[in-house]
Amino acid sequence: MNEQHASHGLVQWHGTTIIGVKKNGRTVIAGDGQVSMGNTVMKPNARKVRRIGAAGEDGLGKVIAGFAGATADAFTLFERLERKLEQHRGQLMRAAVELAKDWRTDKYLRNLEALMIVADAETMLILTGNGDVLEPEGGIAAIGSGGNYALAAAKALDPYEDDPEKIARRAMQVAAEVCVFTNDRVTLEEI
Repeated sequence: MNEQHASHGLVQWHGTTIIGVKKNGRTVIAGDGQVSMGNTVMKPNARKVRRIGAAGEDGLGKVIAGFAGATADAFTLFERLERKLEQHRGQLMRAAVELAKDWRTDKYLRNLEALMIVADAETMLILTGNGDVLEPEGGIAAIGSGGNYALAAAKALDPYEDDPEKIARRAMQVAAEVCVFTNDRVTLEEI
């Protein structure tokens, strides 16, 4: 999952697909399970989407997140984002901006190779190591090597489907059919 190339200043990760869909008061983030090293599948069932943050009344974290990039780096970022959420009383936008500042300026964090899609009940964001905190237009975001395929599929489905989970699952299916670094073992979280 560490192979990368720069395209128009953005880092593109090979080895995963993550999609976020926000529609009708629901937000889902879905990701495939394939971990690749070069052209070899190292693990087919990795969990790249998870709940983070303090548990709510339902016992579940109030933020969902998915990552593309180096696994150990992503876990470090998940932990850092959880700490920022605690510091800023669960305010995702504030926590994300503070994490992005640290990510861009901290000597250790600057070397982390990952992208993230994070969401709570109100907001969905893409976080990058360039210090970007991007709110996707139209409530659909995708990252990773199959991200553009999933994004195109989700945008095509959006006018015809009201269920964000169905959009995300179909978009992941399309990405898995086209991207050799993406498989059909989908993990999905909803908020």
